[in-house]
Amino acid sequence: MKNIHKLLFIAAIALGTTSCGQLENDFQEPAPIASRESVVVRGSITSNTTWTADKKYLLNGFVYVEAGVTLTIQPGTIIKGDLPTKGTLIIKPGAKILAEGTEDQPIVFTSNQAIGQRKPGDWGGLILLGKAKVNKNPITIEGENVTTFGGDNDNDNSGILKYVRIEFAGVAFETDKEINGLTLGGVGNGTKIDYVQISHSGDDAFEWFGGAVNAKHLIAYRTLDDDFDTDNGFSGKVQYAVSLRDPLVADQCSCSDSNGFESDNDGSGSTALPQTSAKFANISLYIASGAVDKKYRSAFRIRRNSALSIYNTVVNGAYPKAGLELEGTASQDNFKAGKSEYKGLIITGMAVPISGVETALFNDANRKNTINWKLEDLGLDTDFNLLNSPKFTPQKGSKILADGVTLPAGFESASYRGAFDGSNDWTKKWTNFNPQTTEY
Repeated sequence: MKNIHKLLFIAAIALGTTSCGQLENDFQEPAPIASRESVVVRGSITSNTTWTADKKYLLNGFVYVEAGVTLTIQPGTIIKGDLPTKGTLIIKPGAKILAEGTEDQPIVFTSNQAIGQRKPGDWGGLILLGKAKVNKNPITIEGENVTTFGGDNDNDNSGILKYVRIEFAGVAFETDKEINGLTLGGVGNGTKIDYVQISHSGDDAFEWFGGAVNAKHLIAYRTLDDDFDTDNGFSGKVQYAVSLRDPLVADQCSCSDSNGFESDNDGSGSTALPQTSAKFANISLYIASGAVDKKYRSAFRIRRNSALSIYNTVVNGAYPKAGLELEGTASQDNFKAGKSEYKGLIITGMAVPISGVETALFNDANRKNTINWKLEDLGLDTDFNLLNSPKFTPQKGSKILADGVTLPAGFESASYRGAFDGSNDWTKKWTNFNPQTTEY
């Protein structure tokens, strides 16, 4: 989380999301149920509870699921966050959320504002806290400043998130202290995270503070700050993730900027253990066409002694600083020493593909990195439509569909670069790329 002033872009985002019409990815929201009961939820949930799809739930203020309690959310359920009270759902360490939607009935967390009035930061987002390792003790969520998380159990289980959308989250808990679409603090790898879309987040889309949770099939859409942020010793594996940025929407705070990835070991770049050493594979990072806002920085900003690794990934966008930026000697030395790896990367669309990177090492043939392909070599529909379903799947003959590197243990075998294999568009049905006009 960063200190961010974002009000200049709220009107622009709202104006940019007022187009109507059927979504091109074949997804259609179920018709609103006129008689659907609205349930206001406040305070703490202290016994096992199920939220059902025949009701709509409004989060009023901080809503906690207490340790030992399981919150089950049925497919198709809609949960809204209250703007005046900064509605937020917080799953405490030792608690569980079982939010398992389906392709046809995703679970939706969204704004309580009317169509045309929704904006990033309308509510606080979803926060999962667990008992896995972090490199800071004690550690709390910024703004809430009360609930601690983390421990010594990397196998901890905080539940399931599957076929879930989180829209217009990222409210400031305090002045300049925003939360993310999905915040994961000390979450263990017993937790299952798969098919999650974050849209119009007022801060980062996804942020991990330590923990060892793995994830697949993640979407960051029109994020204001960073798409994927890793801190405090996060060590999980993430495979198949895509981000699509609006070139006009970026973090306007003088103390921060917008990146595809931002990764720190901790805020001071210390040697605290466990070190941030997460591995990401088959990632696609795209900025839609047009001149980018001056507050954009890098596709990958790896700094403060992070040892993050990235494999079989494609980047296309006019990031002004660099594609891959290793900032500071500690992160640069991690790459030289083999503590972090960058293999199978395709970096196009920016003037400076790499910065602070040992060039000879990066260009070693065994790493299969490239920075000199032309845009047409990617075989992408580069005219991304920000109001409907973007076409992420590479066309037949695309050079990104082959010749990736062999992935480390723990990943599915996928030798292509980017999040899509050319035949399976896993964003179909359950996603929504125009939530501003959806009647919830």
